[in-house]
Amino acid sequence: MSMTHLRWGTDALSLLISLDPAGPVRLLAAGEAPSLPDPAREPERCARLAHRALPLVEIQTTDGGRLGTSGKRHVDGAVSRGLRCTGHDEQSTAGIRTLRVRMADEDSGLRATAVYTLREDTPVLHSEVTVENRGDRAIALEYVSSFAVSNLARHLSDGERWEDGLSLWLAANPWSGEFRWSRATLAERGLYDVGMVPYGQTGSKNRIAVTSTGSWSSSEYLPMGCLEETASGRALLWQIEHNGSWHAELADRFDDVYLALSGPTDREHQWRRRLAPGESFRAVPVTVALVPEGGFEAALAALTTHRRATRRTHPDHERLPVVFNDFMNSLMGEPSTGALLPLVDAAAAAGAEYFCIDAGWYDTEPPGTVGPGGVPGWWDAVGEWRESATRFPGGLGEVLDRIRGTGMVPGLWLEPEVVGVRSPVAASLPDEAFFRRGGVRVTEWGRHQLDLRHPAARAHLDTVVDRLVRDYGVGYLKLDYNIDIGAGTDGPDGTDSPGDGLLGHNRAYLDWLDGVLDRHPGLVLESCAAGGSRTDHAVLSRLPVHSVTDQQDFRLLPAIAAAAPAAVTPEQGAIWAYPLPEHTHAELGMVMVSALLGRVHLSGRPDLLTKEQTAVVCEALATYKTYRHLLPTARPRWPLGLPGWRDGWLALALTTRDGMTLLALWRRDGAPATVHVPLPWAGGGDRPRVLFEAGVRATLDWDECGRTLRVGLPTERSAVLITLEPPTRP
Repeated sequence: MSMTHLRWGTDALSLLISLDPAGPVRLLAAGEAPSLPDPAREPERCARLAHRALPLVEIQTTDGGRLGTSGKRHVDGAVSRGLRCTGHDEQSTAGIRTLRVRMADEDSGLRATAVYTLREDTPVLHSEVTVENRGDRAIALEYVSSFAVSNLARHLSDGERWEDGLSLWLAANPWSGEFRWSRATLAERGLYDVGMVPYGQTGSKNRIAVTSTGSWSSSEYLPMGCLEETASGRALLWQIEHNGSWHAELADRFDDVYLALSGPTDREHQWRRRLAPGESFRAVPVTVALVPEGGFEAALAALTTHRRATRRTHPDHERLPVVFNDFMNSLMGEPSTGALLPLVDAAAAAGAEYFCIDAGWYDTEPPGTVGPGGVPGWWDAVGEWRESATRFPGGLGEVLDRIRGTGMVPGLWLEPEVVGVRSPVAASLPDEAFFRRGGVRVTEWGRHQLDLRHPAARAHLDTVVDRLVRDYGVGYLKLDYNIDIGAGTDGPDGTDSPGDGLLGHNRAYLDWLDGVLDRHPGLVLESCAAGGSRTDHAVLSRLPVHSVTDQQDFRLLPAIAAAAPAAVTPEQGAIWAYPLPEHTHAELGMVMVSALLGRVHLSGRPDLLTKEQTAVVCEALATYKTYRHLLPTARPRWPLGLPGWRDGWLALALTTRDGMTLLALWRRDGAPATVHVPLPWAGGGDRPRVLFEAGVRATLDWDECGRTLRVGLPTERSAVLITLEPPTRP
């Protein structure tokens, strides 16, 4: 029987898959339809691609392991080699195309199904994989790929080495320094053509590996990356859509390059899944965007479209209300009736529409009490989520009524997944409702982790949320998460692997979020995890607002704010604006501009500002409200490149459907007074004007022919918001 091929997709993105009756199904190529080889006319080329290509799904089991490789790579699984196509089907509904490829390994009895989804005119592929045990014995899975693609160097010109011609974008994501994107060639990242393929070897046996372990999905790196052809700008951008452990690896194989993406693994995450006969396992979802030119930015534009199309609808996405939160550079976890009431009045006067009381509203410890590790005394006592009588002698309702009386919607901070070791909830819930390892309840920084697979844990949280909504009438909950619980939990009977227990909890948490929003569809839920430590599409596809950072220094915040739209859509990314009395007017301008191309989360001390300072804040928010309705469809761009942590000038642009450009520019310490900003997309007749500035007057000089804007800001630590609009048509 001869090999057949399946060509599937759209003009924007298509797949070429080989269906070999004597070998595994393989993805030979992916890209825009005209770029795919024709098997009928180019059989030798397709044969070369098939030789280098990985099986469509990579599976490793304890009793099967790998064949033909060594080292740490997750390829060449014995089960993968045995997978044979048993059929495929295609569907098309309402502009969405779906392909299911079914495979079976007769020796092990495992069945695998890969499901690919495409939307018309968008070069974005969504991938999900399910593995089922149809055999007569239990099998232990140690690795299952969510997406694997090879032949990524096939477009390079003759003589160009893949180690130099391909660059890899990765985003380090340190706490309070989130979204640190960097680009380096594969050689600069340590992957080389070592010249051993002609001697019968597979390749270097090396890899570029990026892994996140534990319950913070992005505490070290974003679950994203981009492989880019330096010369052409062809790019493949991926995101792993999971709120727990994940793994990505890029490596060479037969003089080409492959990418394999997955959730937790045995080697990296203590993950194993024992599949009894009849049981199945679903790998974490993955999405990739592949563009023929334009590099990272073009791929990100396509991925942004996917993010918007696949998230849960919520009215907050359209309203984009200004939220005041009393934490950042404000009360810092020490709220009380006396401290809050002046802030409520000042926030309303400035233009806030929601008011969220942050951490500490339940704290019965004396103000200023410090517990273990230098954290507040309440840190290891949380879990009941009941108001503090000492902080609110007239009741929390007094403050919430004041918030409503000003026309704002009240909100509260909540850390639902944790229970302090001193909390009565720690004793009232059964051990099985918490993470355990070796039968011992896990403790991290004075806290236990709820396991939301257990009905008692979920019932506890449902009761808390429903009570807060019912009794206090809150319309906003900030859901924080400030511990990373490690590898996971081995479950109630001690037989689960810790990594699989964590995966189960991760999915139960998402299901819990869906349940809360099903019961309270108008409730706004904000995602937060020690700033941006859980920035992933699994959570972002459900919750309308995401807190991106805990950064308190207004001089450092612009580098985070300018890069945030690479990971979070502008209409979801909450950026702090914390005006303080000690700020000059120019500094206040920088403070406010940092939030004006995202979600404005006002904080600081507006109650202590002078009349003139207050006017700056009011003007910024009033300006924001004139264009915020455009953010949910705007495309992010970086005319000065993705921001470096210490760059003197930073720029973020959003281009709207009607051709308007919103451009934020920041001048930081040590930067020259002027900057040239290329805006090649701007149309003829566009004219720049200042939308918002404070303390300094920006100078604008537009070069129509060169499509470049020269901007001057005479003062360091200042910023400006500019718009370029197409001429009014008669």
